Amino acid sequence: MLRSEAEPGWASTRMPALGDGNPRESSPFINNVEVDRESFFERKNMALFEEEMDSNPMVSSLLNKLANYTNLSQGAVEHEEGEESRRHEVKGPRMGTFIGVYLPCLQNILGVILFLRLTWIVGAAGVLESFLIVSMCCTCTMLTAISMSAIATNGVVPAGGSYYMISRSLGPEFGGAVGLCFYLGTTFAGAMYILGTIEIFLTYISPSASIIQADSVDGEAAAMLHNMRVYGTCTLVFMAMVVFVGVKYVNKLALVFLACVVLSILAIYAGVIKTAFDPPDIPVCLLGNRTLSRRGFDLCAKVHTINNSTATTALWGLFCNSSMPNATCDEYFAQNNVTEIQGIPGVASGVLLDNLWSAYSDKGAFVEKKGASSMAVPEESRASGLPYVLTDIMTYFTMLVGIYFPSVTGIMAGSNRSGDLKDAQKSIPTGTILAIVTTSFIYLSCIVLFGACVEGVILRDKFGEALQGNLVIGMLAWPSPWVIVIGSFFSTCGAGLQSLTGAPRLLQAIARDGIIPFLQVFGHGKSNGEPTWALLLTALICETGILIASLDSVAPILSMFFLMCYMFVNLACAVQTLLRTPNWRPRFKYYHWTLSFLGMSLCLALMFICSWYYALFAMLIAGCIYKYIEYRGAEKEWGDGIRGLSLNAARYALLRVEQGPPHTKNWRPQVLVMLNLDAEQQVKHPRLLSFTTQLKAGKGLTIVGSVLEGTYLDKRAEAQQAEENIRSLMGTEKTKGFCQLVVSSNLRDGMSHLIQSAGLGGMKHNTVLMAWPASWKQEDNPFSWKNFVDTVRDTTAAHQALLVAKNVDLFPQNQERFSDGNIDVWWIVHDGGLLMLLPFLLRQHKVWRKCRMRIFTVAQVDDNSIQMKKDLQMFLYHLRISAEVEVVEMVENDISAFTYEKTLMMEQRSQMLKQMQLSKTERQREAQLIHDRNTASHSAAAGKTQPPSTPDKVQMTWTKEKLIAEKSKNRDPGVSGFKDLFTLKPEWGNLNQCNVRRMHTAVKLNDVLLNKSQDAQLVLLNMPGPPKNRQGDENYMEFLEVLTEGLNRVLLVRGSGREVITIYS
Repeated sequence: MLRSEAEPGWASTRMPALGDGNPRESSPFINNVEVDRESFFERKNMALFEEEMDSNPMVSSLLNKLANYTNLSQGAVEHEEGEESRRHEVKGPRMGTFIGVYLPCLQNILGVILFLRLTWIVGAAGVLESFLIVSMCCTCTMLTAISMSAIATNGVVPAGGSYYMISRSLGPEFGGAVGLCFYLGTTFAGAMYILGTIEIFLTYISPSASIIQADSVDGEAAAMLHNMRVYGTCTLVFMAMVVFVGVKYVNKLALVFLACVVLSILAIYAGVIKTAFDPPDIPVCLLGNRTLSRRGFDLCAKVHTINNSTATTALWGLFCNSSMPNATCDEYFAQNNVTEIQGIPGVASGVLLDNLWSAYSDKGAFVEKKGASSMAVPEESRASGLPYVLTDIMTYFTMLVGIYFPSVTGIMAGSNRSGDLKDAQKSIPTGTILAIVTTSFIYLSCIVLFGACVEGVILRDKFGEALQGNLVIGMLAWPSPWVIVIGSFFSTCGAGLQSLTGAPRLLQAIARDGIIPFLQVFGHGKSNGEPTWALLLTALICETGILIASLDSVAPILSMFFLMCYMFVNLACAVQTLLRTPNWRPRFKYYHWTLSFLGMSLCLALMFICSWYYALFAMLIAGCIYKYIEYRGAEKEWGDGIRGLSLNAARYALLRVEQGPPHTKNWRPQVLVMLNLDAEQQVKHPRLLSFTTQLKAGKGLTIVGSVLEGTYLDKRAEAQQAEENIRSLMGTEKTKGFCQLVVSSNLRDGMSHLIQSAGLGGMKHNTVLMAWPASWKQEDNPFSWKNFVDTVRDTTAAHQALLVAKNVDLFPQNQERFSDGNIDVWWIVHDGGLLMLLPFLLRQHKVWRKCRMRIFTVAQVDDNSIQMKKDLQMFLYHLRISAEVEVVEMVENDISAFTYEKTLMMEQRSQMLKQMQLSKTERQREAQLIHDRNTASHSAAAGKTQPPSTPDKVQMTWTKEKLIAEKSKNRDPGVSGFKDLFTLKPEWGNLNQCNVRRMHTAVKLNDVLLNKSQDAQLVLLNMPGPPKNRQGDENYMEFLEVLTEGLNRVLLVRGSGREVITIYS
């Protein structure tokens, strides 16, 4: 088996694993240990186990292999050294907790939102609500980290990180869905970091670098978005090329980017400390209570004195139509004074109290200082082009949550590097939780410090327009604003590169697992393992985020995908903990299912808080991926928690069902289908499964059973082949159910075992469906009728219903549709109402939907047929079943010669069958004697009763036409008529009268059936029970044969005796 870099392997020994060729995790416990057989056989004290050495290695050998177990890294180890690492033994991972987990998590968590949006969030939401936002998000990631730590320490964590943990805990469907969500989140994070990089460059480093210039002040925002798209696309292409050329450059720059982040944060704290005793001089110009943008003027005043004369300022020119003192000016400008305040009054100024509460506003609103004097102007029309600082988007609590949440993502950075860690089980929990504690402290302290140091109008000034276009957080930092500007620029660059490095490898790991067929092309790459195609797709998706061009619009999108991923990590931990699966033994002990459940609930709540429509869309995407993997994906068995959850739920449900039999309202046929197999272990009557599907429509329990004759040790391979064939046919016929195959010394016992033991607990069958043994008359199969009759008896003893499909090969396939026709029910005896229920269930299926249901019942001589019909119609009305009703009158008449002839043939055949149990020579001799005796009696009868004067009585073969004539001749009920009949054929007088009566019933019913239902699509008929005296079993088959002769499709129904249909709701 070829091993990808996403899979673990052996450090010293590489060997092929048995399997189907699909990539899967290598396990040191499954067919993976190469053994030196000679060394085993030398140890004579182990001779008792030598035959099992091929499959079960010795413990000493196993421990030796486990000690050398390692895994290839993913993402951080340079892939350019891949060829060399193949030639040499893989070196042990070297990174500890600090370098391998803590610092990468720190770098991923602290990023673009801290530098570009945190001050604005504090200004809009106030210190208290900002504290709440950060606390919620940090609590969410902390709970997720606890769950992730439990999963990560439950066994060896191979390279593949979070995707591996989720998929192996929750199964391929959830794993694929969440893995793709995590991939999309990482990809959009790349877009967000690139947009952050360009925003820093165009707004704070080089505003003159804009390619597209705005014609007016109103068009500045649109021009900025276009510039973001152009520069963002170029940056994305450049970054993708860097990643394509080699990931080693990204890894070499990682420490540089991390240093930028750390220096920037230290500069912020240093600046805050400095403001306590030496606040910076950063004047902010206000007109009334409105903040003014300092980009179009320098002096914050309406007029100023030059050489003892008063002159207007540049600000005057912006609000008035000329620079003259008597010019017409904006009304608000004329009514209000211009004042100057300190933008950063310092931590000791008491400005914290002003910034405690929120100041949400609509799009285009003025950024106003609370408490400043202002003269309101009635019905002011906001003139465009005036140098006010305006809000660019509408702000409210939930929107700020969506924008802020990406700043706490990145907690998976350590687990994604699990392949490079010295001790992943120790490092991942410690490093991740320490990183979250550190970053949570930084965020929460920054919120308080920003609120305590910076004026509220400056906090709400997103792009620093009142500070002459400088970064707000930069003006606070010490020693220079450029420390923050340059540091944040490089840190966002580095984060973007990390995203473009990690996302393709994540997609490659998903593709190589083979759970999503259409993604398999992205599992391929360069010869050294670089995921080229995955990188191309990542760049294209990232480009869609860049075309959105707004950091505030992209942030909630990736918030959704990360929250979805974190929610399922918590779910995985909660499920595993609650199930108490034997393999759930995490080394990390500080977890509890309530914490995981709380984390999952918080993630779900945050998704809908951020944006309910984004949340629904993300869940729809995950749901579609889940259903696609379930429908088309490769079947994987990873011992996942969802399967364990299903087993637990099934066990609970079975124990509940066990409490008693189902109520009549809940009764439905739970079918055991008895299949016959041919010599090649193929199913003889596939249409039986088609009929099962039509009857069940995927509801209730279906067990498909079959019996192989022999011993299990000898027939094991054949039994497996037969089971595969049955399952394949079940898939073709869309029969949803279970397969149960029994190997028994004879068919009779095997069928009895199935009837007794198939199913589990309350999920047992109550109905047996089988095909009529069409070959029961053939001499090469003398005992099929015996097995059949015994099976009928078994079902009766077990109080189970029995359905026997006669001419089953004529039954329709699932693709066929009957456009017309009838389903005829012949209700002769009531045995629970199953006859009424079956046609109703069949007509739910498309094959039978257009068929009409007709119910026939038989009236005897002393029955009132008119009243019977009315009663039956009322009964059906109460049952809510629509059907035509007909009452057939059975007239008492004499037993016909045809019946006697049929009975005679039956008893002769029965006598023949009894001889089958004798030896071959005796059987031949007996058969000859019977033949001779019958020939002699025929000759004697012909000599006595066939004189030339009565040629109409010479014919002994009775046809239907002759029967009609014979019936009319024998209307006289006198004894003489019978005597004449017996003189016709003396053997008739010796017949068993019980058999004659039964045959008479079968013949008469068959006449009525053919008359009424010969053209019906399906005939359902009460099945008579077998005789209590086992001596007449072979005659029973003949009665059933005569009863159903001439009908195309017949379903013989024998109820269980309990009511299965009710008139009550």
